Amino acid sequence: MKEGRFNQNGHPGNTANKINHEGKPWNWMLFPFSSVKVSQESIIAASVGYGVYEIDEVGEWHKLAVGLPAQASVNKLQLHSGILHACTSEGLFMYEDDEWVDTGLAVPCFQYRLLGGIGYAATEYGLWAEIRGEWQKFACPDKKVFDFMNLPQYLVVGHESGIALYDRFMDEWAEFELNRAVTSLSVYRGHLIGASDKGELLVGDKRGRFERVRFGGKFIFSVVSIGIDTYACTDHGLFRLSMIHGRIMLLSVKLGFPVTDVELRDGRLYMATLFQGIQYLDI
Repeated sequence: MKEGRFNQNGHPGNTANKINHEGKPWNWMLFPFSSVKVSQESIIAASVGYGVYEIDEVGEWHKLAVGLPAQASVNKLQLHSGILHACTSEGLFMYEDDEWVDTGLAVPCFQYRLLGGIGYAATEYGLWAEIRGEWQKFACPDKKVFDFMNLPQYLVVGHESGIALYDRFMDEWAEFELNRAVTSLSVYRGHLIGASDKGELLVGDKRGRFERVRFGGKFIFSVVSIGIDTYACTDHGLFRLSMIHGRIMLLSVKLGFPVTDVELRDGRLYMATLFQGIQYLDI
C-alpha cells in the first residue's frame, strides 16, 4: 500500500524537512479536519474552526472563503451532482461560481443529503426538507438531528437521544430512545449501525433493539459505507468492519492518528484527520 500526506506547496509527500516558498514546513496545514470530499478536479477538506480548503490537481491549497461567514464552523461537506455543500454552525451553504451561497437554511446544520431530488438537512432543530424552493421542518422538530439515512422501506434519523425510524409502508414513526446521541448512521450486512457521542458502535439486532459495543479504548467518531465496505473512523485510526462468528469486529486499515472522515476515489482512500492534515492510502 502507498500512503502519504498532502504538501501545502504542491504535492503528496512525507518528507518532514521540506520547506515551501513562504518558509513554512510542508505540513503546516494541520487543522483538525472534520470532513473530506473528492471531486473530478480536486480534494476539498473542511475544518471545524478554520474553514474549507481545496487541494487542486497539482497539490496547491486554496481557501474557499468568499461568502462563508468568518465565524462559521464547518461540520460536514457533501458533494451531490458536482455541487458542494457545507453544513455549518451558521446554516447550509452551497458553492457556486467560486463563492458560497446561502441556501436559506440559517440554523446550525450537521448533515445534508439529496434524496429523490429533494434536499434534506439534519439541524439543531430537527430534520428539514427543501420543498419547492423553501425549507420546511420535516421530522423530529424537538430534537437535535445529526444524521439520517434513506432505506427502501425506512427513513432513519439519528438524533440527540437515539434513533427515529419512519416506516413508509405503515406510515408510522417509531422511536428508539438510547440515552445516547447518535451522530452517524450506516448499514452493515443488514444491521442498522451508528456511532454514539460516547464513542460506541451501536448495532441493531433487526428486531428493534440496539447493542452498545466498545472496542477497547477506541472512540468511534463516525461510520462510513463506501461500496461494499463499511469503515469506522476512530481516535486510533481507520478500521474496516468485519463479521466474525456473528460478531462485528474492527480490522485495522491505517493506525497512528485520529481519523474523522474517509472518502474513496480511484482506488485511493482519503482521510481527514485531527492532527495530521489530509492523508491518503492506496488500496
